[in-house]
Amino acid sequence: MPALRPTKRLAGARPEALFQPPPERQPLAARMRPRTLDEFVGQEHLVGPSGPLGRSVARGHLTSLLLWGPPGTGKTSLARLLAAAIGAAFATLSAVMSGVAEVRGALAAAQELLTLNGKRTVLFIDEIHRFNKAQQDALLPHVEDGTVTLIGATTENPYFEVNSALLSRLRVWRLEPLTDDDLGRVVRRALEDEERGLAGSLGPEGGVALDGAAFDHLISMAGGDARAALNVLEGAAALAESENVRDADGNVAPRLEDVEAAAQQRVLAYDRAGDGHYDTASALIKSLRGNDPDAAVYWLAAMIAAGEDPKFIARRLIISASEDVGNADPRALQVAVAAGQALDWIGLPEAQYALAQAATYIATAPKSNRAGAAYFAAAGDLEAKGALPVPLHLRNAANPRMKHHGIGVGYKFPHDFEGADVEQRYLPDELGDRRYYLPTDQGYEATISERMARRAAAREEARARGRMPRQSIRGPEIGRSDLLRTREENRKKLAETEKSDAAD
Repeated sequence: MPALRPTKRLAGARPEALFQPPPERQPLAARMRPRTLDEFVGQEHLVGPSGPLGRSVARGHLTSLLLWGPPGTGKTSLARLLAAAIGAAFATLSAVMSGVAEVRGALAAAQELLTLNGKRTVLFIDEIHRFNKAQQDALLPHVEDGTVTLIGATTENPYFEVNSALLSRLRVWRLEPLTDDDLGRVVRRALEDEERGLAGSLGPEGGVALDGAAFDHLISMAGGDARAALNVLEGAAALAESENVRDADGNVAPRLEDVEAAAQQRVLAYDRAGDGHYDTASALIKSLRGNDPDAAVYWLAAMIAAGEDPKFIARRLIISASEDVGNADPRALQVAVAAGQALDWIGLPEAQYALAQAATYIATAPKSNRAGAAYFAAAGDLEAKGALPVPLHLRNAANPRMKHHGIGVGYKFPHDFEGADVEQRYLPDELGDRRYYLPTDQGYEATISERMARRAAAREEARARGRMPRQSIRGPEIGRSDLLRTREENRKKLAETEKSDAAD
């Protein structure tokens, strides 16, 4: 039997139970890691009663997988709990600090453990997207033959950052940011836990209590990150204890300013789910509409700093570009949509430049709401009169015989007339000469207004003459229908030739 050399072969990949500092030296977030799947908070779609991972480990089965999600959503904790649930050894590697040698050592140790003891190993690789191609390729045969059950964790999109060969051997599971309710459970557990939390010997004397305002702000600024919430809680408790700030029951009572200082983030009068959200969004929209780029960029910065969903901001900019700018500057919509696309590509914080560019462009653009007003006026007529029939001459005569019923008869092709325009009815007869779109004299809409006025004058002149002048500049004689007809004739000739050749 060969001698084991675990120190060499476990280089960089070590059982997590070893090498841990004592509890009193660990930060609160590390001490409060869930010990069982029942204690795990969040990700109900994966580990809940009907979640695929929960059901899989209940049967003692776990395949190699990749956990993809933002920081603080429980990727490392979940990997450790999944290993424990199937009775496997748990070893970890950091993609930041490990190379091919460490990967091979971890795989050799897992092979020995499987061969000698029949025990499976779950190899957890944090930030796996940082492994280069050679490091990822070194895992392939061992993942495929079951030497290890690989669990990778990444905050980046694995479909871009993990090579396809390895990705094809992993099941990708998406972890979502924790909800405010989930974060509330995590923070309350830390406040009440006497063994690992702040209520026992590892916390300040008397325990810790948060009032409603401090608690709500802590949850709001954490942005779905449990680790961030616990780190700020621990820091705020230390600050309050240093100043002996206590409530009537003798608990250390961090104040709002303590939470603010611990987070190194200024408290903003903003609640993502309450009046602050709607009031600040309203201020941004009205600043854009009111041609004030300075106010617009201020409220934009306030929303981003308070943790507002940046996609909500991008949607508001796109809406404003159409609702308030419209055809006065059609480029505003292009800029706003491009800012939304930039947010998808690069995310915050870098996307703040694109959002600020769109906000200032929209705020300084000429304004017109006439396109939206035209739509709602037309929608009002539809509501009042119902869907009116399409005039016969505008209908599609898919079969020539339909023209015997007047369908498609009398339509005038605008490109055949001077100015590519000819007067004919496009609205249903019941609506008469109803006007919906009435452009303003702002920006590009002034050009649109002038163009419409010139067409109206030309039509009036044509009515006075009794006919609309034909287009004087003739285009190529062959048109699309002629081309299709020629192609069909050529196809038939070719078919006849082939038939004749076959007969000979």
